[in-house]
Amino acid sequence: MNTSIIRYILGQVMKVEALLMLLPCMVALIHGEEEGFGYIIVLSIIGITGILATIKKPSSNVFYLKEGCVATSLSWIILSIFGCLPFMITGEIPSFTDALFETISGFTTTGASILSDVEALSYCSTFWRSFTHWVGGMGVLVFILAIVPLSGGSNINLMRAESPGPSVGKLVPKIRTTARLLYIIYFAMTFIQVILLLLGRMPVFDAFTTAFGTAGTGGFGIKNNSLAGYSAYIQWVVTIFMILFGVNFNAYYLILLRQFRKSFSMEEVRYYFAIIAGAIGIIMLDICRTTGRVLTALRHASFQVASIISSTGFATTDFNKWSQTSKCVLVLLMFIGACAGSTGGGIKVSRIVIILKTVLKELNSYIHPKSVKIINLDGKPVEHEVVRATNVYFMTFMIIFTLSIFAVSLEGRGALTTFTAVIATLNNIGPGLGQVGPTGNFGILSHLSKYVLMFDMLAGRLELFPLLILFHPAMWLEMLVSKSKKIK
Repeated sequence: MNTSIIRYILGQVMKVEALLMLLPCMVALIHGEEEGFGYIIVLSIIGITGILATIKKPSSNVFYLKEGCVATSLSWIILSIFGCLPFMITGEIPSFTDALFETISGFTTTGASILSDVEALSYCSTFWRSFTHWVGGMGVLVFILAIVPLSGGSNINLMRAESPGPSVGKLVPKIRTTARLLYIIYFAMTFIQVILLLLGRMPVFDAFTTAFGTAGTGGFGIKNNSLAGYSAYIQWVVTIFMILFGVNFNAYYLILLRQFRKSFSMEEVRYYFAIIAGAIGIIMLDICRTTGRVLTALRHASFQVASIISSTGFATTDFNKWSQTSKCVLVLLMFIGACAGSTGGGIKVSRIVIILKTVLKELNSYIHPKSVKIINLDGKPVEHEVVRATNVYFMTFMIIFTLSIFAVSLEGRGALTTFTAVIATLNNIGPGLGQVGPTGNFGILSHLSKYVLMFDMLAGRLELFPLLILFHPAMWLEMLVSKSKKIK
């Protein structure tokens, strides 16, 4: 186990977080808020710690998938712990558990909040809270890969541990260039959305914080009614960009190369848009039955479908009051999620497609026992290893889902609240139904439930296994053995 490279990566993460905290300090300076001192204190601590951790270069820059998983999981935990400290120091979220919950929810782009009055936060804390979505959307380690030179092919192990989807590949031969391209696309799309929101006369501060939440598909609103108070134009802009940020970023890279046909022919993307269209149609018709207002029904249906399937979590209406049919559609979308290689959460459309094709293949084997069927995706055979990994992922997902429901149910909040609270956090959605719906919050839950859901948020964002590996005794034993050899 190469512990020196893990230490070095964690140090780089702390230095990056210290730099990022300069932004809320600038916001505090602009608005004359004393809360900015809390951010200065924290960034000083983590900046110095990060510098000390990276003074000594690692003995070897080569690392494997296990080191990548450990470094990634510990990076997100450290990022969240230090990221929550300003909320405590400023006194805006005095409880460590609540501050950590809010910060993990931000970095994992979940958007589940413990706050009942988000408008009471200072400008700098509101900015930091929303900015954590933007940082976590593409991933802090992808950012580090774009700026910090690490050894050759080892870099892909960090990207595999942090990036969502059943398989992760390179857009270009060099992984560092891939990371840079991803961030260029990410930054450009965020900037375009900010411009469009400003054209809709949205205040500058609101435009940036809303774009951060949309780009990272996080969904922290800066108003108590989320986006319900903004114009229909702004809601449509956010709807479109929530859908776009849920698309596999490989499709945008192909568009940049002017390979439009190849981009639009991606099977996962086609299914993603088909699911969205079907869900909007069902919910719109359901709303029209009671209101009779077609355009309003279309806007609310489109917004909430885009918000849930992309795992953003913004709201323009209290969908807790919708019919059972509409709420059932939304719950199903929570499980499906966005595309692999996007900033969205959920199981991912590609995994759902692979699972369904695996079931169909098994059924065909019963009808034609001697036939040999191969699962294809985008006209190419899906490797057996990918199918196996997808099946294992789904089984592991269901085990964590079941255990989490049992743990949260001990609180006795009711089946709907318990069930959707776990779905919303494990799939990085944000609001659930019942007491944790769009007009409620997660602050009502016990400390035990909050820590279970914090684990779920991290597990969901890191695709389960990079976090689970921290709980494997053999991993810590190997790290101790490696450390003792170096001492000798």
